[in-house]
Amino acid sequence: MTKADIVEAVYRKIGLTKKESAGLVEEVLEIVREELEGTRPVKLSGFGNFNIRSKGPRPGRNPKTGEEIEITARKVLTFKASQILKDRVNSAVRA
Repeated sequence: MTKADIVEAVYRKIGLTKKESAGLVEEVLEIVREELEGTRPVKLSGFGNFNIRSKGPRPGRNPKTGEEIEITARKVLTFKASQILKDRVNSAVRA
């Protein structure tokens, strides 16, 4: 599913214009982006949690040359699905 698909679904289900639907979807995504940029977790009840995790520097190896290099410290985005979402996905698989 793409952002355009989400806009289309909002348009069909809520009855806003396509322009209003696109603005609504974009605004919600912007709020999520801003929270994550500030390293604050985003918790969507019944869906899951988005978190920012810091990873320290670590040794690595260039796969082409075998040369050892240091992988720099960075932040990574993680998502953990809620049990409700996991149950719904698994029940859809069984059906």
